[in-house]
Amino acid sequence: MAKLLAIYISPNHNFFGHHGKEAGRAPMVLLDEAQCIAGAGIEGDRFFSWKDDYKGQITFFAQESYQALCKRLKIDDRQPDVLRRNIITQGIDLPSLIGRRFRIQDVVFEGSEEAKPCYWMNQAFGEGAEQALSGQGGLRARILEGGTLRTGAAELELLESDTGS
Repeated sequence: MAKLLAIYISPNHNFFGHHGKEAGRAPMVLLDEAQCIAGAGIEGDRFFSWKDDYKGQITFFAQESYQALCKRLKIDDRQPDVLRRNIITQGIDLPSLIGRRFRIQDVVFEGSEEAKPCYWMNQAFGEGAEQALSGQGGLRARILEGGTLRTGAAELELLESDTGS
């Protein structure tokens, strides 16, 4: 069964826009529920209303990828929040949602692209994290219909696209 294990937001960027500078220190804030606003993102998050039609209004990351990363790099003292993704999932094939519309709880999303790992992952998680997460960095998505996401059960419903594909 699919689950939302954790929901995170951060009011500020730690890595985005920090190339050539020191990383920021804004913490990820753990929530039991989050308000997702269509076309804007998660209320209170650093990417909320960041720019029109932004393809990373919300990010998802698989617990399974996190566990594989910990095992591969032999690291057990980091939590998935250091990877700065909003939603930690279990039992959802995130790469299969790229280009697809889907519903989780009462929110409709469109998977836009992989949340590609970057060199900051090596600093935040451990040396080799960027390479280890290649193809498993998570999912960036747009919010098409807003609502509330809550941790817990998360039945995934695939939806037909407007183009009929």
